[in-house]
Amino acid sequence: RSRHDRGTPGFGHVIRRVTALALAALACAGATAAAAPTWDERVVARFPHDTASFTQGLVFRHGLLYEGTGLEGASRLRVMRLATGAVIRERRLDDEFFGEGVAVWRDRIIQLTWRSQRGFVWDRRTLAPRRQFTYSGEGWGLTNDGNRLIMSDGTDELRFLDPRTLRRTGSVKVVDGAAPVRGLNELEMVGRFLYANVWPTSRIAVIDPRSGQVRAWLELNDLPDAEGRRGADVLNGIAWDARQKRLLITGKLWPTIYQIDIRNRSGETVLPD
Repeated sequence: RSRHDRGTPGFGHVIRRVTALALAALACAGATAAAAPTWDERVVARFPHDTASFTQGLVFRHGLLYEGTGLEGASRLRVMRLATGAVIRERRLDDEFFGEGVAVWRDRIIQLTWRSQRGFVWDRRTLAPRRQFTYSGEGWGLTNDGNRLIMSDGTDELRFLDPRTLRRTGSVKVVDGAAPVRGLNELEMVGRFLYANVWPTSRIAVIDPRSGQVRAWLELNDLPDAEGRRGADVLNGIAWDARQKRLLITGKLWPTIYQIDIRNRSGETVLPD
């Protein structure tokens, strides 16, 4: 995953892997760009974001923003107010864990870790621990479609989990046309489509979770905070406010959360359905 040396922990043992994965993901992104159409964005609002937050998961529910952050010794789960960035509650993970994606399921928050093969279930209101669970491989992104959890692991595969037992129930491979889309990272259901950051780029894949087919791409290179970033503090964080129909995006260590509208090449607003 994208790590960097700014005096933060977790850099030394991952830098070699970063280079290989970055090259593979960028090659894949370039190879699959033609099959699905590309949409543009328009920034409609900006909100503050903590530049110390290495964002791995972002969710908006019940009028609040839930964020999971990474890096060993600095991984947290936070509940915040969107307008001000004020932290209402925070839970720090033990130093051995590198926090990853988060999902809100009813009265719980479910959080992955990167390479520990262990996830955590927290009480949504108090952040008190409820239970732990295990899974194979790496944990990257997490969301839910109202019936099941959807998990990414940095490959082209999405896993489906039962939200009650947290056991795997199935999977789907993500493709753009016939080409696999690897590097799937932070996830968010927006309407009936799954939005996925593709690490380490400034692209978001809009995926039909039933078939795994990419239906469109969002190119966000022209956001001020995205400019020139590769393999470290890149775009990563998608939250959907279903009540107010707001799409929120940010990145690792970015100073801003952006609310964006999506437009097709004809300039028409694309509304999630």
